[in-house]
Amino acid sequence: MEGQTPGDRGLSEKPVPTAARPSLSSLGAIFILLKSALGAGLLNFPWAFHKAGGVAPAFLVELVSLVFLISGLVILGYAASVSGQATYQGVVGGLCGPTIRKLCEACFIINLLMISVAFLRVIGDQLEKLCDFLLPGAPPAPQPWYADQHFTLTLLSVLVILPLSAPREIGFQKYTSVLGTLAACYLALVIVAQYYLGPQDLAREPRLASSPSSWTSVFSVFPTICFGFQCHEAAVSIYCSMRHQSLGHWALVSVLSLLACCLVYSLTGVYGFLTFGTDVSADILMSYPGNDGVIIVARVLFAVSIVTVYPIALFLGRSVMQDFWRRGCCWACGPRALAEPSGPWVRMWLTVLWVSVTLAVALFLPDLSEIIGIIGGVSSFFIFIFPGLCLICAISVEPVGPRVKCFLEAWGVVSVLVGTFIFGQSTAAAVMELL
Repeated sequence: MEGQTPGDRGLSEKPVPTAARPSLSSLGAIFILLKSALGAGLLNFPWAFHKAGGVAPAFLVELVSLVFLISGLVILGYAASVSGQATYQGVVGGLCGPTIRKLCEACFIINLLMISVAFLRVIGDQLEKLCDFLLPGAPPAPQPWYADQHFTLTLLSVLVILPLSAPREIGFQKYTSVLGTLAACYLALVIVAQYYLGPQDLAREPRLASSPSSWTSVFSVFPTICFGFQCHEAAVSIYCSMRHQSLGHWALVSVLSLLACCLVYSLTGVYGFLTFGTDVSADILMSYPGNDGVIIVARVLFAVSIVTVYPIALFLGRSVMQDFWRRGCCWACGPRALAEPSGPWVRMWLTVLWVSVTLAVALFLPDLSEIIGIIGGVSSFFIFIFPGLCLICAISVEPVGPRVKCFLEAWGVVSVLVGTFIFGQSTAAAVMELL
């Protein structure tokens, strides 16, 4: 293994990764972490509760997953302090070696590209519904060219998403993350309120599933949970941008962020499922009438929420591409100002490339549900597998007691095994659905 820090310290005192002027406050870190998790997966949670066979089994799966989710974040902060690296892929490479790092980088790019495509697809769907509401017409009559999703999504990407994605540091996202978090909370509150008020045009009482149809249906919820709660890709970058970089402080930030996220997801999942039962759509907003003003506002604000989280995914994917550039092209590209990966020339070129590729795929992707299962499966690498491997490798160079070391190694192995199972099960199910 390479990049290991020789240990004459225990768990309580760790070297702090070097970062350029870390200035992110704890509150800012909580909002960025929370906003990283509160993404497009919010729309799928009521459908996941239906697939799991009701509120009780889905909630149980969510609580069990929450233990691993919080554990993964804490492990990544600990691994970052041990390795002295400031990126997720750097931490994995520093502790687990170059081979695992290459696997991590490949999964990183694939996962974040698919996530970015999913975000743009969700934004496009909301824009389309908004245009249908603002420009009503007879069904045979085509919408004007400026209401077409190809035009509206492209315009939004150029005028809003691209400028938000340009900053060099992730700490800038704390400002937009507050707005995005409030917008996501509004959607959850609307779904709760609609349950008690009753949505328009709901002709009959919803049919509720009383039990799971099979044990495999319960496990099918894991990809949606992984897709919904995935903020682990941003964990190392957020940790290394914080002013107070201690393991206990990071654990508190992680717990508060995921508990708040769990509350929003649970309210959305429970009340969305109770409102529509087995008839709930995979996109909960599609279950409501398109002419309801409250739902239209929810669509707009949720699109705003996704717009604010897209730059976080782009920042993380761009960091991997910058590492590729640094290793392969940095000294063969002429002047240093043009060759420096974090400089404005290379950064903007990579940002434009990322937005262009994901926008092109999103515009021609027929159905978002086709990639949700695959995204959830790949996300298990970053939530379970890589944190488990980092924990096993980190404690091998750290002076800890034999009982603590045995427990941590066992937890690392369990995390890797659980992640491998989720990846295999969800990926196989997603491929079978595509076939």
